[in-house]
Amino acid sequence: MQSLDFHHAASTLRAVRKLKPDPIPEATLRRVLKAATWAPSGGNRQPWRVIAVRDPAIKQRFAELYRPRWSAYTEPYRTKFDSLPASVQGAVTAGDYLAGHLHETPVVAVFCFDPGGLAITDAGLDRPSVVGGGSLYPAVQNLLLACRTEGLGCVLTTLLCAEEPEVRKLLEIPEPWATYAHVPIGWPVGRGHGPINRRPVESVAYADQFGKPLFPPESGPG
Repeated sequence: MQSLDFHHAASTLRAVRKLKPDPIPEATLRRVLKAATWAPSGGNRQPWRVIAVRDPAIKQRFAELYRPRWSAYTEPYRTKFDSLPASVQGAVTAGDYLAGHLHETPVVAVFCFDPGGLAITDAGLDRPSVVGGGSLYPAVQNLLLACRTEGLGCVLTTLLCAEEPEVRKLLEIPEPWATYAHVPIGWPVGRGHGPINRRPVESVAYADQFGKPLFPPESGPG
């Protein structure tokens, strides 16, 4: 197992969509899934479970369900593809690769949740409720970071959540459990992880009031 500084791992955790079909050793898979269990959740309930899908027939059906969803999702980008930034073009192209090879991915981690185990404190507000996800997505992020540390490629996807009725049948997910993330995992094709491009902390962290700068702009790399 590799040992990476947290800041290095977090700042190089790319969405890796080009994955080899090579198998993942059991010990490695266990470590990354164990990391998911360390994530916080409301009341420490851990109202989630994860299914490591390796069955070729199930992955083939996943691919059949995923491709049209991906095609529809990316259609607005394709109409103006040549004018898009290179980073967006690269993401779409890599996504096309995943859509065409999802059935070959060694593991697809399907995250499920029990709605009754969520502390949803924003349900009565006049906006979409999101607080429940605070008990769910930290586990996914832990998994992603653990994969990065192991040298595995991975990407958080949610398009198959729209196909939940069939996914539930395929995986024999009982009521009231539902799905909230699908994470293809495998060894990267080519470069894999690397430096990421995000908004600087000065543009997202505020002091006391929304929009009030907390930090002065950094000069030089940081």
